[in-house]
Amino acid sequence: MTKVYISIGSNIDREHYVRAAVAELKQLGSQCRVSRIFEAEPVGFDGPVFFNGVVALETDLSLNALQHRLKDLEVQYGRQPDAVKNQNRTLDLDLLLFGDRISPEAPALPRADIYKFAFVLLPLYELSPLLVIPGDGRTVAQIWQAFDKQQVLRPVALHFDTV
Repeated sequence: MTKVYISIGSNIDREHYVRAAVAELKQLGSQCRVSRIFEAEPVGFDGPVFFNGVVALETDLSLNALQHRLKDLEVQYGRQPDAVKNQNRTLDLDLLLFGDRISPEAPALPRADIYKFAFVLLPLYELSPLLVIPGDGRTVAQIWQAFDKQQVLRPVALHFDTV
């Protein structure tokens, strides 16, 4: 089993798609934990406000199988297969960490979003503050403490059962 962290984002029918994503991700493994969900303004384009969070789980899927499953779920829940970055979306699922795997090739691991976006880093911090980021050597807490916290995040009252 491999410990993985997956970010979830949606700015179209947000609650519906975030809940659907969590339910689907729970089916991909065990020991599922869900961060708080945060509301955040879109970055890089104008559009409706996003709901964002992070899911941690243990899975026996290979990296390729998991990545394909995440993309399949995005399409299943209404995202266009040819969707481009920085646009409205029903569902965005990004693999942040896959165990201790380091890879510069797609999917790049650890995902650079960990260092760029508060809506990724804060939920990851809430789930696993003492996790050491592979290839970096710092804990999530250390990265969060040094992070520029200008992006405003507002907690949302969505709760999930864990398995």
